[in-house]
Amino acid sequence: MRLVCAILVWVLMAVPLAAQQGPVNPQILIIDSERLYFETLYGRRLARDLAEQAAAVQAENDRIVETLTEEERSLTLRRPDMTPEEFRAEADAFDEMVQEVRRARDAKNTELQAASTAARAEFEERVQSVIIDVMLERGALMVMDQRNVILSVRAANITDDLIVRIDAALGDGTR
Repeated sequence: MRLVCAILVWVLMAVPLAAQQGPVNPQILIIDSERLYFETLYGRRLARDLAEQAAAVQAENDRIVETLTEEERSLTLRRPDMTPEEFRAEADAFDEMVQEVRRARDAKNTELQAASTAARAEFEERVQSVIIDVMLERGALMVMDQRNVILSVRAANITDDLIVRIDAALGDGTR
């Protein structure tokens, strides 16, 4: 409760002071990294490429499920004409095939997740120079992600400016 009161007092004191001082030039700037990723040309291209890869994996998964379902149905239909030993051998072989397919699909999904993580890391690395330029131009000492900020003045958030600058500097990331 004391913290809330202290913050409220600080805000009430800061608002009139900021109005008297004119334009605010915060030393700590704030970015919304999610917006940077999903609203820049570069981030949207990466997200689109990853979505296409995920859709291809899902389509492949759907085809595999369909094939396995047909094989299971075939085994079920042939069961009355098989000895218990023949059925057990085919059922065990089918189960082993299903397990192998599951391992391969898990590996593919892990690979897709790794590609997503790598694309995000590459994006963050490439846009860092644009963020640094804005930080230096504004005389700021630090840039923080919005998720770590409790309260700030609107002028501290440079996300809109960065989106424009990243688009200008990097386009869709292919240049």
